[in-house]
Amino acid sequence: MSTSIKLKSMLLAVLLFAASHALAELPNPGMTIDMERTALVITDPQNDFLSPDGVAWDVVGKSVTENNTVENIEKLMKAAKANNLPVFISPHYYYPTDKGWKFEGALEVLMHKIHMFDRQGQLNLEGFTGSGPDWLERYKPLIEDGQTIVTHAHKLFGPETNDLVLQLRKRHIDKVILAGMSANLCTESHMRELMEQGFEVAVVKDATAAAILPGLDGYQAATINFRMIANTVWTTEEAVKMMSSK
Repeated sequence: MSTSIKLKSMLLAVLLFAASHALAELPNPGMTIDMERTALVITDPQNDFLSPDGVAWDVVGKSVTENNTVENIEKLMKAAKANNLPVFISPHYYYPTDKGWKFEGALEVLMHKIHMFDRQGQLNLEGFTGSGPDWLERYKPLIEDGQTIVTHAHKLFGPETNDLVLQLRKRHIDKVILAGMSANLCTESHMRELMEQGFEVAVVKDATAAAILPGLDGYQAATINFRMIANTVWTTEEAVKMMSSK
């Protein structure tokens, strides 16, 4: 290993240590679960993110595998349903009419280029089963049980473009346990908007994952912001214990 690479590695280690220490010094307000006012919200539990056959797997697969994300999302949904906690899904879909946009951000361009979350139409399910925008197969019994609330699709990253907040408000829910994909995009954007809307939010850090690219670690970026913004950050084990103790 060259001297330059060694120095860069040492500097990165020092910066990570400093960041970890700083985060540890932040207040942790916490969040209690009130069964009448709390819901589990999952963003994008879809094949394109979570299946090895999904179009984003090459960049998110390592993070998904390391965090045990697929299994942890399932554990959260099972725990919520076992304890009569409502479950909301905020999915991501693109229809042919969305391809008429005149300008896009960086990730929008990429998602459209690789046909991520593409459906034939808003009322057209042709070719949908087992496709990229479909639910991961193991989640279907939990999501398609007639009890789970599936919102309209969010179009960029946050819930500003769907009816998640309305659906929560109509049920007098103001506390959210948040998980899903992907950490620094849709999940973080949902966290930010829900906080701005006056909800309490606990993010489950190992029930999410993110793209890891050369020089761009989306998961690390997200976990820093989760800790700085959310009311609290839990592991799946902690979240399940909190749900089960009520």
